[in-house]
Amino acid sequence: MIFNRHAIRAILLTPENEVLLLRIRPPGGTEWFWIAPGGGLEPGETPQNGLRRELREELGLEHFEMGPAVWQRQHTFNWDGRRICQRERYHVVHVDRFEPSMSDPVEIKVLGEFRWWPANELANARERLTPVSLASIVELYLTHGAPTEIPEMEVLVD
Repeated sequence: MIFNRHAIRAILLTPENEVLLLRIRPPGGTEWFWIAPGGGLEPGETPQNGLRRELREELGLEHFEMGPAVWQRQHTFNWDGRRICQRERYHVVHVDRFEPSMSDPVEIKVLGEFRWWPANELANARERLTPVSLASIVELYLTHGAPTEIPEMEVLVD
């Protein structure tokens, strides 16, 4: 059985062009990788409310403006014994650099650390970043601003 869900993620970007990522390892998995903060929407939850909840739980971030959508993807993967088809939308959120603080006890079990990455180092990361195209998404935004249309949905299957 495949569980379908919608998710919202933030590309947190500082005035110094740093991007905050979270290091994560799936339950029972051995490989760590880096993701943009955010997560699944609860039933009836708007993307704005979902992003506000996720960033509060994962980072302790309360005050921000949800910026433009810059990317979307559909990702099918295994998580904790379930097959999930997740449709994600990525929004830029401009913030000043802050010290993240996680409050969700469930997330603490799979998230290992936070890191502010200089945007110009994303393309040369030795560790896995997701989405794989994160460096080019950020570079396009920094060079050209928000897209007039969100790019066609990237589809991935693990």
